[in-house]
Amino acid sequence: MTPPQRRSKITPERELELYEAALDLLREAGYDALTMEGVAARSRCGKSTLYRQWRTKPQLVAAALRGTRGVGLADVDTGSLAGDLRAVARSAAAGAGRDAALTHALGHAALQNPELLQVLRETLLQPGAEAIQAMIDRAVARGEIPADHPAAEFVATQLIGLTRARMLVEGRQADEDYLIRFLESSVFPALGLRAGPRAASGSPS
Repeated sequence: MTPPQRRSKITPERELELYEAALDLLREAGYDALTMEGVAARSRCGKSTLYRQWRTKPQLVAAALRGTRGVGLADVDTGSLAGDLRAVARSAAAGAGRDAALTHALGHAALQNPELLQVLRETLLQPGAEAIQAMIDRAVARGEIPADHPAAEFVATQLIGLTRARMLVEGRQADEDYLIRFLESSVFPALGLRAGPRAASGSPS
């Protein structure tokens, strides 16, 4: 049986500094060039401290991604599916630049590293998909859409995929206007939702 990992006592503020150092290096140089030594130098931290806290590079990346996520989509509940999905679009657009850089840095490496791939799924993809599914479940409970609506299962994949695909296809970020136009022209009609008037940016609709 593997003995429990010993963790040194560092403050939450210091832990966040280490996370930011690791993610900054990821964005700058990619996953393969990221090392515990590099993070230690960037954050002016002892290498032994990093290894006590996180035994491997994927574990450090996982902790950094989880520790810098901020408010998640699970907190979104505007009272309507259209409003919830617009809130998803605003949140995705707000984080598109930072998340796109991380996804680019980690994407290829994840295909070669099953542990890292699982980290990305657990920290960047699954929470968002589960939150969108919860929005759909609430909409079903409210009677907005039928439980067996054939388009409902594709909503999370479409939204999550589009935020990454536009940069690959067009070389541009999927900004708020782009994502909301996609919702109103494609997702809402497919679900049988009325778009209604747009709310001001940053407020639920």
